[in-house]
Amino acid sequence: MLDDHSANDSLSSLPLVISVTLLNRLARERLEAVFPLCWVAGEVSNLTYAASGHVYFSLKDSAAQVRCAMFRHRAQLLGWRLANGQHLEVRAQVTLYEARGDFQLTIDSARQAGIGNLYEHFLRLKEKLAAEGLFAAEIKRALPVFPQRIGIVTSPQAAALRDVLTTLRRRANHVAVIVYPTPVQGHGAAAQIAEAIRRADSRNECDVLLVCRGGGSLEDLWAFNDETLARTIRACSRPVISGIGHETDFTIADFVADQRAPTPTAAAEIAAPDRRLLLARLLQQQTALQRQCWQQLNQRSQQIDGLARRLQAPTHYLAVHRQHLRQLQRQLGTLGRQVRLHASSRLAALARRLRQARPSPIRHPNPLESLARRLFQAGRYTLASKSGDLTRLTDALSHLAPQEVLARGYSIVTDDHGVIVRDVNSLEPLQRIAVFFARGQAQATVQTTTDDELPWATIGVASAKSAE
Repeated sequence: MLDDHSANDSLSSLPLVISVTLLNRLARERLEAVFPLCWVAGEVSNLTYAASGHVYFSLKDSAAQVRCAMFRHRAQLLGWRLANGQHLEVRAQVTLYEARGDFQLTIDSARQAGIGNLYEHFLRLKEKLAAEGLFAAEIKRALPVFPQRIGIVTSPQAAALRDVLTTLRRRANHVAVIVYPTPVQGHGAAAQIAEAIRRADSRNECDVLLVCRGGGSLEDLWAFNDETLARTIRACSRPVISGIGHETDFTIADFVADQRAPTPTAAAEIAAPDRRLLLARLLQQQTALQRQCWQQLNQRSQQIDGLARRLQAPTHYLAVHRQHLRQLQRQLGTLGRQVRLHASSRLAALARRLRQARPSPIRHPNPLESLARRLFQAGRYTLASKSGDLTRLTDALSHLAPQEVLARGYSIVTDDHGVIVRDVNSLEPLQRIAVFFARGQAQATVQTTTDDELPWATIGVASAKSAE
């Protein structure tokens, strides 16, 4: 915390004119240095939950109000939701929001006014047991569908007991009820409630337990926020239904129980099914079963009547099959004769065709002479045709012969290794080359070369030799 002398020294060093930004920053630093974290009480108004998770509201009393901001990471630790009209006690840092110059409180934690330490203890215990997994849904026991005995852990003088008994008598008067009396309020009540649950569990005489109590303040219901009681409920070998207070009241016992009911009456309704509804459903199912049985009997009777009409004496069946067998024998004899006649006629037809296709010396005299003449004529025609093709190919080949190309004025140039030169760029000055003509050849030396499009490169002839 800054003392007055240091603050005055820092302010005296400021220039005569300062910016708004600097003014707000200095004011914020001064406020945060002077005011430590403190508790402030007031009523919530103008509450806003931002999309970011931050909470903004005003805290007011009869004469003034102050803006408050509670950031998301702090709001998530509350365990309950803020609402307009609530009376809170907040632990806050006094500060200034520089961007707008707004005086505000930054909330570190909050509790409902008048509850104080009790509510904080409730939240801490709830967080502890939840972290241990005592509230996990997967470990909760299933309730019996048709319980025969229901145990009730409550005070014999409680109005909740009368409500539960009235509900059970109306819904399921066939179910036996066992009451395990215990105080549900005051000093030592939590331990006595836990002892009653352990006694009911050890006696093993009921199918489900109801732990119930009427409504009241947080102090009135505090016995059901005991850690030992919560662990006793969880350790019970039979399902436990909690029906404590009104619908808006929540205790640790509600979270740890296998089923939470909003009221004691609702707990009785959950524990025992409505006998009238069960009887109505049973009657409906009985009627449906009878109807189905009559339908099945009618269908089976019709099937028996149909089978009886189809049932005949064995001698009748034998006579019918004997007659059918004789008919098949006649058809088989007729079919055999038809097959034989058809095969005979087909065989005769094939014999005629064979006789007609057999060669006759009278109709084809000297077949070899006729074939010899045809072969000679075909050979002469083929020889004449191939001779003409050979002549045409010879003429075409003579035009493409290298000697004929040279005779038309062309020449062939080779380098000193005898390789034909096709590109002037492959030659070098003073390189020896040979030039072949249609008649003879010449030895030459390259003087210069050029890439111009000329019929040939300019070549200086060093010597010439003619050869036939």
